[in-house]
Formats: sequence, structure tokens, C-alpha cells
Amino acid sequence: MSNPHIFIGKGDEPCFIDGRYANRHGLVAGATGTGKTVTLQGLAEGFSDLGVPVFLADIKGDLAGLSQAGTANPKLDERAAKLGMSSYHQQAYPVMFWDVFGTQGHPVRATISDMGPVLLARLMGLNDVQEGVLTLLFKYADDNGLLLLDLKDLRALIAFAADNTAALGKEYGNVSKQSLGILQRELLELEAQGAEHFFGEPALQLQDFMQTTLEGRGIINVLAADKLFLQPKLYATFLLWLLAELFENLPERGDADLPLLVFFFDEAHLLFNDAPKGLIDKVEQVVRLIRSKGVGIYFVTQSPLDIPEKVLGQLGNRVQHALRAFTPRDQKAVRSAADTFRAKPGLDVATVITELGVGEALVSTLVEGGVPSPVEKAKIRPPSSRMGTITPEERTSVMQRSPCRGRYEQIVDRESAYERLSARSAEQASAAALATEQAAAEKAAKAAAKPAARQPDSVWETAAKSAVRAASSEMGRNIGRQLLRGLLGSLTKSR
Repeated sequence: MSNPHIFIGKGDEPCFIDGRYANRHGLVAGATGTGKTVTLQGLAEGFSDLGVPVFLADIKGDLAGLSQAGTANPKLDERAAKLGMSSYHQQAYPVMFWDVFGTQGHPVRATISDMGPVLLARLMGLNDVQEGVLTLLFKYADDNGLLLLDLKDLRALIAFAADNTAALGKEYGNVSKQSLGILQRELLELEAQGAEHFFGEPALQLQDFMQTTLEGRGIINVLAADKLFLQPKLYATFLLWLLAELFENLPERGDADLPLLVFFFDEAHLLFNDAPKGLIDKVEQVVRLIRSKGVGIYFVTQSPLDIPEKVLGQLGNRVQHALRAFTPRDQKAVRSAADTFRAKPGLDVATVITELGVGEALVSTLVEGGVPSPVEKAKIRPPSSRMGTITPEERTSVMQRSPCRGRYEQIVDRESAYERLSARSAEQASAAALATEQAAAEKAAKAAAKPAARQPDSVWETAAKSAVRAASSEMGRNIGRQLLRGLLGSLTKSR
């Protein structure tokens, strides 16, 4: 084969992904334990050998083994020989580790502004009304030059809106304090999930994902996702954001012999679970158009039914591992997978899918002219790198050699919405205090300008006056005695 290609495995015929059609996307599917991870590992090695950078999420920790040479294994050597891999040998691959939480790789960050209101609303689980309020806040921030970089910026903006709902309503539309309260609560939940590690600066530079070694091999970017996967919404939203960034920032490239980057979405069903139709339509649009920018997307999941039909129709390169047909849904998945393959005479695809062994798969890829090849039952090639996890010491050693070492580790906190809104609040508070002082001073000045008010009588004076009035009513008789008794408190006794 003269064109650059990636060897997948072999049945009656060898199975390859043609480099010219690698950006037409793909699917690796199959039940748990059937070999999807090994297939993904072999594909990543193949793309790296051709000089194509790769991004993948490592949910179980197994794919970190790409950074280390495999251990000699007679069974693997035997399979490689049967598949005609004459140059097969154990070797390590160039890997860069990334981690949203910054513990197992370079920190991966995005700004709140980069994420945008649509994906942020998905992450926060907002309804349409609440998403509309969030969009309004983003609009206000843009109009007023307020940078939204991290969660404290968004929190400050929501608090500012809560204090100024009337002013915002005049210019941007009504904003209810109830909706703002929900946004504040969802923001607290995001922080509890550790999302503050993801938002901030320095933000990820896409070119760092698209590097090659001096020898011309593509670097494999491995995202440590064992902790991130425990927060499914954050995991799915992060991958969707990354896909959107690639789509928006890469220039049109047209047809080429090889992709610019290959992107593997493991546990792809999480991208579409509970996603609103509008978001799914946008994903389908991005998948359809991003291939012209040189990016190939490969979804990895258990069943083809996990992928919306519009997206599934864009996936030209298929590797289908075994499916189990125990339930009606399983049986539907088997039929659905079988129907997507180009038939091969003598091969009952629906039956074979349920009978495949570990390390076997049905393979169909795009061949000359971009048409699918007839489906082939194939044994999958063994990886050259380690199949399994690595030690913390090995991970540290790889990170010490990373070309991005030290670039993302130090957090940068420049002036943004939080600082500007805090300063504005401080100015407003200072102005209010000054106005209060001025009003008090003016009141005191007016009081000083009036004649002195007569002081109220004391208790003794009041009692004396009462006694005098009583004495006068008796025509002044015994004035001294009555007055004396009144003053000494013995008036009752005298009566």
C-alpha cells in the first residue's frame, strides 16, 4: 500500500485505516472486556508512527502504558508473526500527560469566557430560562469589558446582578433573583466537584496538543481521567469544549495525506446522555465539518446505540468488538451494528458479533474513493507499548522530559471581573457612606441654627407644679403645709 496507513489487524485480508480518510472519523465499540482499550492503544501507536499527534482520555489508567516499552510476551510475538508484522518489537511512545486536577499531568485549564454559556449551562444542569439568564450575564460582561476567567469571576458577576436587577432589566431584560439564586447554588455545587481546578489561567494552548518529536513521531496526549470520570458532566463538557476549541480555532485545511490531530472520545455515551437536542445538533455539525480542518474523531463506547444516528452516520472507519445479546436492547444493538457494515458474502455479521473472542473484531474502513470496505472478521494487532498502568516514578520521569514542563503549573490571576466588580462595590459603599455623613452634617447644621429648645422639666419640678395647682384649687388654704407634704411624698398620708 503506497499511501500512509495504520494497520489494525488481519482476517482473510489485512485491515488498514488509509491516512487520506483517517479524518473521516471512526468508531470503536464493544462490550466490556472485549478488547476496546487494546485496539485504541494500537491505533494511537499507528498514528504516532505516521507523525500524527493523538489525544485520548485514560479512564482506567491502562493507556498510560503507552509511555513505556511493552514486556516481551511469547503470545504477543506469536500473534504479531501470524498477522505478518515482521518488524514488531516492544517500544515506548512519546507521551505527554495532562490532568484537569494537576496531580498526574500538566494542568488543563480553560477560562469561563472560553467555555461560553451553552456548555457552562450543560455543566451546571440549567434549564432554558436559567441558561437565558446566564447568556444575559455573559453579554453584560462582554459589553462592559469584564473578563470571566475563573469561578470567582462568575460568582462576583452573579452577586452584582442580584444587587442590580432593576438596572440590568432596563437594558438587558428582566432578571429574577430566583434564577440568580439557582445559578449561585449550582456554582457552589461545581466548586464542590473540583471544577475550580479547570477554570483559570494559563489556559490550554491548542498547539501544545499538536506536537511531534525530532524523529517525526506524533506525541500522544494522555489525559488522566480516573478522577475526572467520577464527575461525568465535567468530563463530557471538558471534551466537548476541547472539540469546540479545535473547530473554532483551526484553519481550513482541505484534503491531506494525514490528519493534523486524531481525537479519541472514550466512554462516548457520556457526551450525549441527557444532552438537549440543540447541543446534539451542534455536535453533529462540528463532527461533520471539523474533518476539513484536519481533525479525526474516534468515538469509543460499548454500543453503537450510544451514538446519535446523525453522528453515527459520519463515522466511516469502524472496529466492532463483541456484543452480548441478553436483553431486547442488546439484540437491537447487535442488529444496528450489523446493519451499518457493508456486507461480505458468506459472513453473517449479526451472528458473528455475538461470537467474537477477546482481541477479535469486525472491521470496515474507508478505501479508495472514500467508500467502506466489505466487513472483515479480523484479529487485532498487539501493541508495542506496555498494556497496563505505570508507577508514579515512571510518570514523574515522563513529565520531567515533557516539552511543556513548567508552562502550566503556575496559576496566573490577572485583573478580571472579580477585581473590577469588587472595586466598583467598594466605590459604591464609600460613596454611600460619604452621602450618609454629609446628610448627618447638614442636619446638625440646621439644628444649630434654631433657638435652643426648652429642656423638659425634671421629676421634682413636675411634682412641685402639680402641688401648686392643687393648692390653688383650694383657694390657697394651708398652702405651705400642702406644698411641704407634696414635696416630701406624704400627701397621701396627710389625707
